[in-house]
Amino acid sequence: MNIYESCPELENEKFLLRLVNYEDCEDLLKVYSDKNALPFFNSDSCDGDIFYYETKERMTEALNFWNMAYQNGWFVRLSIVDKTVASVIGTIEICLRVSEDDFDHMGILRVDVRSDYEKEDVLYDIMALITPHIYEMLGCDGIITKVPVYAVERTKAIQRIGFTKSEHFLIGKTGYAYDGYWIMK
Repeated sequence: MNIYESCPELENEKFLLRLVNYEDCEDLLKVYSDKNALPFFNSDSCDGDIFYYETKERMTEALNFWNMAYQNGWFVRLSIVDKTVASVIGTIEICLRVSEDDFDHMGILRVDVRSDYEKEDVLYDIMALITPHIYEMLGCDGIITKVPVYAVERTKAIQRIGFTKSEHFLIGKTGYAYDGYWIMK
């Protein structure tokens, strides 16, 4: 499977994961203007973007970039649709990491949700839906995800999925060492 040629849709009883589109803009603005959600977003090696967008124009610019990145095979950004309310409540980003650190050839998983969805069971349902498919989608050896120390609910969710805390640092493009990564192989 080449995710950059055909992006699958994944779903369970509660959530649908599909490629982002411009119709998601209003819902995504609620996610990326949520100051309480911001501390949970992983912006490591994102060229200074902290994923805080206060206007529809800025959210549209992000969507433009995410779509260009997908077309160029850099990363995939999926919308997380809560089927019970028919609303986009966040995004998932996945990409293959090519590096010279301990995380070479690993899939990176980033999950951004509104703060009212930052709960163990919700995060578990979302991540359990995507993680089994990442290996095939990216052709990776394992998966890494960042979890800040204060993200208690997120930590419980990823432990349930099978992630373990890594003692290694992720080395960014500029040589900066980022900590807080969890790994699943």
